[in-house]
Amino acid sequence: MTGRPDIEEIAPGLWRWARRHPEWHPGDFGAEVACFLAEAGGETLLVDPLLDDRDPAWELIAGSAPNPIRVLVTITYHVRSAESVRDRLGGDREVTIHGHPAVARRLASEAGFAPFAPGDELPAGVSAHPIGRPRRYETPLLIPSHDALVFADAVVGTAEGPRIWSGERVDDRVARFYAERFVPTLAPLLDLDWSRLLFTHGPPVLDDGKAGLRTAMAAPVWYHRG
Repeated sequence: MTGRPDIEEIAPGLWRWARRHPEWHPGDFGAEVACFLAEAGGETLLVDPLLDDRDPAWELIAGSAPNPIRVLVTITYHVRSAESVRDRLGGDREVTIHGHPAVARRLASEAGFAPFAPGDELPAGVSAHPIGRPRRYETPLLIPSHDALVFADAVVGTAEGPRIWSGERVDDRVARFYAERFVPTLAPLLDLDWSRLLFTHGPPVLDDGKAGLRTAMAAPVWYHRG
């Protein structure tokens, strides 16, 4: 559907592209954020899409016509271009937006928005999973059609491999919190059926993603400024 090198088919029917972060400029890591498109059961799934008006990824999305488009938001901060997709394509195709109820606060209009909670039935068999204690707004998404688990911010791809990403500099208190209260909440994800580990920050793990998640869980918690 597109020959651009910055839009990559990472598995049959599963596409990834990365764009400059629109709001946050942390330095090298996090400067770009990844988005995904998956063709699944007659539906087009867009995970955290980010596009400008002339983005070549529109061609990729258009090539999936006339499928209904389901925009899946992994975390409140990743609404990004969800409404642009709805407003640009919703006249000719069914477009819905799915996310944590708090996503509604970042939408100009709730037209087509369907809030979900972990355990709800989502399009194309996708499921959202709770993490964190206390529970985070982030809900990793399992996409069974493509054997993939997608994280928003909790787990990222770094030069050293997958890591749990701390929102603050890591000291003894932070390290203890993650080890005692956060890492255990990721363990149920290892019991699910998937092999590809996808991140909106950093490169994906396309083979034996569960080993990658185990590596992240065992490694020291990571902060992007060292």
